[in-house]
Amino acid sequence: MLDSTRHNHYLLLVPRALILLSTIAVALSSALAADLEEIGSNTTGSSVHSSNRVSPEPVRSLIVRDTPNDNGGSVELRWEPSVTEESGSVSFYEISRWTVADFGAEPEMSDRVPVGSQMLTDNDAKTGIDYWYGIVAVVHDSSGPGPGTMLRSDRVVAGPVHSSAQWFNTSRSVVVVFVITLAALILWYTRQAGRGREVFIRKIPGLEAVDEAVGRATEMGRKMFYIPGTQDMENIQTVAGVTILGRVAKLAAEYETTLEVPVSRSLVLVTSREIVKEAYINAGRPDAFNPDSVQYLTDDQFGFAAALSGKIVREKPATVFMLGLFYAESLILAEAGNSVGAIQIAGTAEPSQLPFFVAACDYTLIGEELFAASAYLSREPKLLGSLKGQDIGKAVVLVVILIGVVIQTLGIYDIAALLSVSAD
Repeated sequence: MLDSTRHNHYLLLVPRALILLSTIAVALSSALAADLEEIGSNTTGSSVHSSNRVSPEPVRSLIVRDTPNDNGGSVELRWEPSVTEESGSVSFYEISRWTVADFGAEPEMSDRVPVGSQMLTDNDAKTGIDYWYGIVAVVHDSSGPGPGTMLRSDRVVAGPVHSSAQWFNTSRSVVVVFVITLAALILWYTRQAGRGREVFIRKIPGLEAVDEAVGRATEMGRKMFYIPGTQDMENIQTVAGVTILGRVAKLAAEYETTLEVPVSRSLVLVTSREIVKEAYINAGRPDAFNPDSVQYLTDDQFGFAAALSGKIVREKPATVFMLGLFYAESLILAEAGNSVGAIQIAGTAEPSQLPFFVAACDYTLIGEELFAASAYLSREPKLLGSLKGQDIGKAVVLVVILIGVVIQTLGIYDIAALLSVSAD
């Protein structure tokens, strides 16, 4: 009886197990169907997104030309941006160059230009060779899965174009106008001076005092020192100082006054000696010239200053000329001359040394007065005409600047653009 009961119990367990297995199978199949539906949905969405990708619009125009006002080897490209640039559908522009009209071939040059640019200058172009250029708008699409793709617009092509050198830089036309004006003024006043007409040059006190300084040394029976700067002959201030030396040496020869010229460069020694010798010959006193009156001391800056200041203190000259380029030794020399009571005429175009000369010397030639001294003292027509023409030219430039400032300030005309000069 017991065995029969157990057998019936086992028979009841079989259908229950089947029912449980069926339920589990149904649940698994439902979950699997849901996952497949989700995957299918994502795949469909990706497919739809991929089908919605749109390439950017090409640029609206491309103009290529030889770069103006250059020496060749350059081509200028200008374009109107793509209409899709403002919407952010352009990442950059890709510009390529070919030497033949085969745009399917590998380009000779390729470059990327950022969005917002509308111009590119190709400085690697060779003069006289025809080139074709193409530009493509490119967008980087990274919205889908993966690293993204590059979508390109249709290529816009222009050419052929070749670079060449220009004879005249039109951006510098204003310089030509000023040069012609200045040259005309110089020629006019040189002609007037050559005809014997009076050319007014304002008085320069330092140069007016040259005769007085030489005369004082003559009356006192003491020597004069003339220092033509401390630099070599390649310096324009040294040239100006040596030029004035000829005038002073001629006066010294006429007044029979002792003149010493201490120098710090060998080439200045040779030049100064010849100028002094010629001045004595022109004064009719060649026998009074002493070659040792032009002395070389040393190239060392402060060695020269120490040696010369010692000579000034010991020999107590009546007059000291310091005309040329000076640096830190200027105050040492000027104070030495001032300490012995010498009349001192100094001049330099070095702005940092002018205050020392002004403080310690009787007369000081400031800046361009040093360069004008040769024309002022000699009264030679060519030099006078050049000096007068340059002064009037500077006045014209000053007037133009003042008028331009007024016009620009009032907004009447963009005078700055008219007077701008290209540095290329």
